[in-house]
Amino acid sequence: MRKSPAFAVLRGLHAEEARRAASKHAARLGLVCLLAFASTPAFAVNPGEQLADPALEARARDLGAELRCMVCQNQSIDDSDAPLAKDLRLLVRERVKAGDSDEAVLDFLVARYGDFVLLRPRFRLETLLLWGFAPFLLVAGLLGYAVWAFRARRAGRSLDGLTDDEQARLEALLAREAEASRPS
Repeated sequence: MRKSPAFAVLRGLHAEEARRAASKHAARLGLVCLLAFASTPAFAVNPGEQLADPALEARARDLGAELRCMVCQNQSIDDSDAPLAKDLRLLVRERVKAGDSDEAVLDFLVARYGDFVLLRPRFRLETLLLWGFAPFLLVAGLLGYAVWAFRARRAGRSLDGLTDDEQARLEALLAREAEASRPS
């Protein structure tokens, strides 16, 4: 068990040793704090990009949180430092400043970049097929394969198409051929 620097002084250790122990504890604490702060998300919106009107800036931030950085792909444009994300942030702020509604700004960007620009894609027939039916088709296909494999083994066939009898005869033939090819 480690002792605190104050305990070291009480034990009669030299003051210099106590200071070194305290310095080690401080360095460890500093490292832990640095790692904790480094793991928090960095917001990439620069002060020069922000709108003067707080209401419009709030709208632009809300829109930016819904838009995907096309470079980083799993970050919003407000969280990304990529140059394309900066361009998109400026474009969103221009459109908001020009008086476009939130829906109009999103429609403009979807028309330009496709649905992929949205972090939460809109509900359409394509998304219904992708997220609604594809998982069930995949599970049904896997279950069908499992049933087929189970029935094949139960019927005495191996999965490569040979019955157990055929497999035994093949192994016997191969064994006889190996014996015949061995030098006497």
